Amino acid sequence: MNHDYSGEDKPVLMNDDPTPLPQREADRNSLGLCQAVLFDLDGTIADTAPDLVAAVNKMRHDRGLEMRPLERLRPFASAGARGLLGGAFEIGPEHHDFASMREEFLANYEADLCIETTLFPGIDALLDQLDARGVRWGIVTNKVTRLAEPLVALLGLDARAGCLVCGDTTPHSKPHPAPLLHAADLLDVAPERIVYVGDDLRDVQAGFAAGMITVAAAYGYCGDDIPPRRWHANHVVDSPVELMHLLRDIA
Repeated sequence: MNHDYSGEDKPVLMNDDPTPLPQREADRNSLGLCQAVLFDLDGTIADTAPDLVAAVNKMRHDRGLEMRPLERLRPFASAGARGLLGGAFEIGPEHHDFASMREEFLANYEADLCIETTLFPGIDALLDQLDARGVRWGIVTNKVTRLAEPLVALLGLDARAGCLVCGDTTPHSKPHPAPLLHAADLLDVAPERIVYVGDDLRDVQAGFAAGMITVAAAYGYCGDDIPPRRWHANHVVDSPVELMHLLRDIA
């Protein structure tokens, strides 16, 4: 199975407001046809916000600025450096200092990658259940490989996950479907037989474009713009326990 996501015949991506492009209806019975699960990392499997916020707050401290509360910056965590620099300094990629500040942020984060980061409560039990049933699962994240691989290892998931696709694994990152299609190839499962779970609009956009069943993890960071129930995901869950119940029919 090999999906060519580099040619001209690419799936149409949803725009920033998904409202005009609602997904197909998918009931719980369709989940019973699925054979694998893919997860986003930050805000879906792992609560990485404390260490991400600490990295950007160190930048503020080094500039003589007051550090910002975790809860204020937490919604920006799924958007990585772009989101956290925006939340902490009100700058975007167009700012002339953005590139250098991004590297500073990444260096801070890499130095203290897994100090307070933990799996969300209930995630380990969920993964145990999938393992016990022989359900293949993997991780698709926009985190670059140099950060994602050691973090997944520190969380004890490297030997368990069927694949790890990072933000620099394919030529495009989410919301492009390329990373998800690559993960489907690695798992040797058709995209339409895969569930993708994520806590960011881009996750739902990517899953939609890849033809997967999408689940919005409303317990995650979810940004501060469009609420998860307007992302047109096939399913929305408010906790890992609810996600475990939703995925119970996958075999």
